[in-house]
Amino acid sequence: MEYHVDDRALEAEEFLGFASRVWPGDYDVEKTRAALTRTLNITARDGERLAGCLRILTDGYFFGTITELLVLPEYQGRGVGSALLRLAREHAPTLLYFGAQPGVEGFYEKNGCKRSLQAYCIEPQG
Repeated sequence: MEYHVDDRALEAEEFLGFASRVWPGDYDVEKTRAALTRTLNITARDGERLAGCLRILTDGYFFGTITELLVLPEYQGRGVGSALLRLAREHAPTLLYFGAQPGVEGFYEKNGCKRSLQAYCIEPQG
């Protein structure tokens, strides 16, 4: 497995094909392309295949968040997610906050993450 920090070669089409295998949805390619330029993208590649991706959105000083940590199902349980989290810890310029899907809290705690603030969301109007 080869890991890339700040993977600027990550294309929207590749990311969407990968992400839809983990988190199916109807995503817009152009909006995805713009989103990828605004995040620090840490990727795991098995040869040419994108196997995992962790994205960080940060202002560089006060706040950072992991927008998602995705690993293809066939690579889960093989240390890919743990390696991506370790690289995030090493390369993030700020403290990172993020939400976790129910049932995976143990993975994050095993990797040294601590429970923090209660999360809320505000949905856009219109």
